[in-house]
Amino acid sequence: MYFLYVLIPVVLLALLILYLRSTKIWQFPWIKFFVKGKEAGFNLREINLLRKVAVEGRLKDPTSLFWSIKQIDGSIRNVLLKYKSQGMEKDETANKFIAKLFDFRKRVEFQLPKYKMGLKTTREISNRQRVKITMPGMGPFFSIVVENLRKYFALSYPKGPKLPQGFNWRGQQIGVYFWRTGDAGYFFTTKVVEDFYDRQYPILHVGHTTSVIRTQKRRSVRAVVKRNAGIFPLKNIDEANEVIEQGKGFKAFLMDISEDGSAILIGGKAKLGLCLKMQVELSGSMVVQNGIVKGVNYDEAKNRSILHIQAITPTPFMRNLILTYVYNIFAEQDGEILDKFTPIPEEEEEEPPVTDRL
Repeated sequence: MYFLYVLIPVVLLALLILYLRSTKIWQFPWIKFFVKGKEAGFNLREINLLRKVAVEGRLKDPTSLFWSIKQIDGSIRNVLLKYKSQGMEKDETANKFIAKLFDFRKRVEFQLPKYKMGLKTTREISNRQRVKITMPGMGPFFSIVVENLRKYFALSYPKGPKLPQGFNWRGQQIGVYFWRTGDAGYFFTTKVVEDFYDRQYPILHVGHTTSVIRTQKRRSVRAVVKRNAGIFPLKNIDEANEVIEQGKGFKAFLMDISEDGSAILIGGKAKLGLCLKMQVELSGSMVVQNGIVKGVNYDEAKNRSILHIQAITPTPFMRNLILTYVYNIFAEQDGEILDKFTPIPEEEEEEPPVTDRL
């Protein structure tokens, strides 16, 4: 009896080895692959699907699917093409798996140094960075970093509420807030060194500081877009849906998009809190995003506005379409130029407060 207890595990192990050899798994470090897959949050069925992706892609190191953005993007592309060939683009199980791949893709993306390091000093602020300036009882004011030098950085003359007669920025203690593209929001306090209001191009010289606070990290990756889009005002956000509208709606120009929102250029003005449905063609599919206007930048000279939309949570299928474009899975991040806009109807117009996307 003892002999059988010893023999049976040996036989089972031998059969397992023969099976692994017959399925070509033996050629890859699949034990490590499954361990990495479990650590990444995938179940055994999903890991097995990824294993097939690695085999079909003839990857020398299949575990690279769990740390290489290039390999992750390639695996997402292969899975999308596989489901499309099987007519499963809208299959619920398929979209949940693709969504999990994108979630993992985002986790790997945000491990990159550019998201983790951040700015330590105002000397690292880039030229042309837009900033918001506040002072006790006054503001907000908006400006742009004109030049960043060793001893100070120069700001374009702040625009905002009317200041008292004879006001001078020199010596003023100011709070400065800005959003660094692809990174996070930052805040610091500093003092204005000099006010050059009387120059042909008025500027401020502002002192440097190393006390820069990282206030808000980006929650999602945002992609630049240059495409015509259609927008459809909603009475309230409860009317939101992902049905493709057959009408053209009001003309707009989509500037950027993420799973959490978008920036849209329109003719005329619009009010904060406006509920909108936007649809645009991305990656060969019609994408729909519903949301609420949380910020408005109105250009009076050109009579047009940039609307910053906070999106409601999309369905897994629609989120996957958006992220397919955001991560440039099929290398289709291109766009068109808009010729003109259709203004929002008169009853929707309202003078918006000066706001910024910061």
